[in-house]
Amino acid sequence: MENTVTIIDNRTGKKYDLPIMYGTYKTYGAAIRTADLRQIKLSEDDFGLMSYDPGFTNTASCKSAITFIDGERGILHYRGYPIDLLAGKSSFLEVAYLILHGELPKKDEMDDWKHQITHHTMVHEHVKKFMDGFHHDAHPMGILVSTVAALSTFYPAAKKVRDPETRRQEIYRLVAKMPTIAAHAYRHSMGLPYVYPDNDLGYAGNFLNMLFKMTEVKYEPDEVLERALDVLFILHADHEQNCSANTMRSVGSSLPDPYVAVASAAAALYGPLHGGANEQVLRMLREIGSLDRVPEYIKRAKAGEFRLMGFGHRVYKNYDPRARILREMAPKVFEVTGKNELLDIAIELERIALEDEYFVDRKLYPNVDFYSGIIYQAIGFPVAMFPVLFAIPRTIGWLAQWQEMLDDSDQKIARPRQVFTGYDNREYVPVSKR
Repeated sequence: MENTVTIIDNRTGKKYDLPIMYGTYKTYGAAIRTADLRQIKLSEDDFGLMSYDPGFTNTASCKSAITFIDGERGILHYRGYPIDLLAGKSSFLEVAYLILHGELPKKDEMDDWKHQITHHTMVHEHVKKFMDGFHHDAHPMGILVSTVAALSTFYPAAKKVRDPETRRQEIYRLVAKMPTIAAHAYRHSMGLPYVYPDNDLGYAGNFLNMLFKMTEVKYEPDEVLERALDVLFILHADHEQNCSANTMRSVGSSLPDPYVAVASAAAALYGPLHGGANEQVLRMLREIGSLDRVPEYIKRAKAGEFRLMGFGHRVYKNYDPRARILREMAPKVFEVTGKNELLDIAIELERIALEDEYFVDRKLYPNVDFYSGIIYQAIGFPVAMFPVLFAIPRTIGWLAQWQEMLDDSDQKIARPRQVFTGYDNREYVPVSKR
């Protein structure tokens, strides 16, 4: 039968025809409902067959129209638009609107979107008092996660997640306030006074203002650095069903307000395997130290002493398209900030690796983390801020995934199954007899 897959249970000899769902969009999209496996059983009282997939490497938990990735060909699209096209022609706020609404905005829609985001950037003064309670050397990401969760208590109406107007209002607030909270976390960690938003500046420019303004009356961001940050935000806005997006959907499925759901997603991003990867790249480049040590470092990596940080990706088996964009952008940033020898080391490391059969055969190409950390450092961000910088734009992706989940009638509260490996039934023995 067409659009079915046949499974023969060799334990019983029975044959099962399971329907293939959702077609075969591009190279991905065909799936069977794992619940259909339940009919494959040894007896009527048998629970039935499950799929076992640690890390969800081949399990689709949702349908989504937001982001398309073809890792074999190195393709990344937001709502059908190639990432290089958006990074070259669009702005972060326009891309944010696209991801959230599904279409690029018309002029009046864009004007209203900018107005809403610009005029929700301020945070309640008591939020600042809350942030003052953190120790002076608290990690900025820990401050961000906690403060975003605390916003839940400032906007109790946000719990009405099924109401479209309420959702829209909370989306405005979250997108607008994330840079403000992030900047305040940075200033707190540096022992500096908080800087209020400047509504005359754009999204990335205002963030730079809240980070770096000192005694000047008016902060004027460098155009190259502002654009670089805007592009970095575009590249990090969404990336399909990654760990933090999956967390956003899983937590959101119990219908809490979006503040605690975003805080949970940010907590997932906090981990070094997710939002901290570019920090590991910087450490590696510093460890190499000079161009002449690159060949020896690669030799040791091939010998299995360690992994090259920033090479290879869970999804991409080709050159990460985001890395190509950052590779071209990095020299422009360094023209403003000054030469950085780490960039030379990175370029040489990339050149040798891309010519070496060991890395080519294993499809270990540079990923977005390979260049983003160097650029962030050049702009003036400490390493501790790297996951915070990731969280600001990824909030757009989290909110889009959350909204899509709420509107999907197939979705239920997340409740994965397990393969139980413990004891069956045990007798209790009193402590005196053990």
